[in-house]
Amino acid sequence: MNQSQVMDFPSTVDYVLSFADYERLSRSAVVFDLARVQHLLDRLGNPHLGTPSVHIAGTKGKGSTAAMIASILTESGFRTGLYTSPHLLTIRERIQIDSLPISEDKFASLVNQVRPHIEAANALSGLGELTTFEILTALAFLHFKTSGVDYQVLETGLGGRLDATNVIVPEVSVITGISYDHMEVLGDTISKIATEKAGIIKHGVPVISAPQAPEAGETIAATCCEKGAELVLVGSDVTWKTGTFGTTCQSFEIRTRYCNHELALPLFGEYQVINAACAVAAAETLARKNSEIAGPTIARGLAQVKWPGRLQVLAREPLFLVDGAHNDDSSRKLMQAIRHYFRFDELWLLVGLSSEKNLPAIIRELAKATNKVIVTRSDHPRATGTELLLAEFAKHGITAGVAADTGTAIRLAYSKASHDDAICATGSLFIVSEVLQHFAAESL
Repeated sequence: MNQSQVMDFPSTVDYVLSFADYERLSRSAVVFDLARVQHLLDRLGNPHLGTPSVHIAGTKGKGSTAAMIASILTESGFRTGLYTSPHLLTIRERIQIDSLPISEDKFASLVNQVRPHIEAANALSGLGELTTFEILTALAFLHFKTSGVDYQVLETGLGGRLDATNVIVPEVSVITGISYDHMEVLGDTISKIATEKAGIIKHGVPVISAPQAPEAGETIAATCCEKGAELVLVGSDVTWKTGTFGTTCQSFEIRTRYCNHELALPLFGEYQVINAACAVAAAETLARKNSEIAGPTIARGLAQVKWPGRLQVLAREPLFLVDGAHNDDSSRKLMQAIRHYFRFDELWLLVGLSSEKNLPAIIRELAKATNKVIVTRSDHPRATGTELLLAEFAKHGITAGVAADTGTAIRLAYSKASHDDAICATGSLFIVSEVLQHFAAESL
């Protein structure tokens, strides 16, 4: 492609995805190094600097927590950028301002603007080629800067210490629950994984931590002590009490050192209440400098947060749920939440997993919940073959149905489930994405 040629939106997406993409490749094939993205940002005038930021790392709940914080800031009157990954339906979801994804025209314009700098940066010896995530991170920073956001809320992609987002000094850092995931990159112990996540902690910057396993908690506390960072612990400094729930939301109470908040959230699961507690603690930290952030705006922000694909109801009679749980801990909590929040006769699971996940541990948790299972695979390079899933469920005495693709699996589930049953598609966000696409197409 001639560098002078202006690319349209589909071409710019193809261009960005043409680089090393660790969401599609084996993570072990990617060399993580902040020097590449920092060099690109230098060429762009360092758009990441000067905008107050909130930085979120963790294994579970970081995207939900980021969305909650961004919603609170928007409801407080601030123009708020939100950068998350991966996307479910369109790459534009990753870069949002006040809950609105970047437009196709703006995305294309930014890529065309940045492309010469990408090519120049990649021509340098010694740094290696920029990755897809690094380029998207730079695009997000540039979009937020040129759009004049008041805050930028940034979710790490993987780990923290060497994540491309870790080039900012935020107003507050948040570390959500840490568990085993991406061990091929982050390490094979909770302590090693926590060390990578704690890499976002900066000198003197307050840290909000979700409840952690002892090894993770000790690592975070030690890092905060070393860097003189105030540590706010959800579970002791900030507590929660679950309340009632209906068909569209749950209510609960969060108590902090400053206030008791009576809140409602259109997301289900006690883990989302814990994420909300992290978001409230982060908002109260920001409120020290901005009185516009207060109890009423916190409540409105949580009540209006949108974060699809997380215990989301897509249909009823039969109930059809999707959730991106992709490790054993999140799978166990998902199964508990389904039983707690919904009423049904039989539970059917539509399961597809990524190949780098701990299949035995995840399937062990799913098999405890039901013996009615359909396995499939997403259209993704890292998707696990159905034969491996069948064999793993068979170890638990479950003869699963099999479908070659997600659409076939949905149709098979509907053919088997009764009017009063529930179906849940889970195992990866890639399966969730394809289910959402299927339902969107069916509604047209």
